[in-house]
Amino acid sequence: MTDTDNETVETIRYTADVVVLTPDGSVLLIERSWPPHAGSWALPGGHVDPGESSRAAAVRELVEETGVEVAAEDLRQVGVWDDPERDSRGRYVTVAYAAVVSADTPVVAGDDAAAARWWPLDGLPEQMAFDHADILRAVIS
Repeated sequence: MTDTDNETVETIRYTADVVVLTPDGSVLLIERSWPPHAGSWALPGGHVDPGESSRAAAVRELVEETGVEVAAEDLRQVGVWDDPERDSRGRYVTVAYAAVVSADTPVVAGDDAAAARWWPLDGLPEQMAFDHADILRAVIS
């Protein structure tokens, strides 16, 4: 933050996350290979690039991190998460999307994912990175 003429300016980073579900009740998660939360499981997602919409970023990040391709029009926006404390690196605002894909959709970890795999909704990791458990709950409830 900087202080200019008694006005506080805050840097806000814009991201997109994707909840990918299968009809038989699994969700796609990645294992983070970078801090924060290295080694923790998270939803696929990442930064929105300059000139890019959050929906386009969601499609791109999903492919980069998991190899799963979905059409932009198949993503359903589920909400915005903007708690100032949601990320230890600073202020991050994410737009979350959901998509349903076939249960036999293959996944391949890529980009900054150490691993990518399907998790049954009734057998999720005990702790997920950031507020991704809250985002997932909002989609499945």
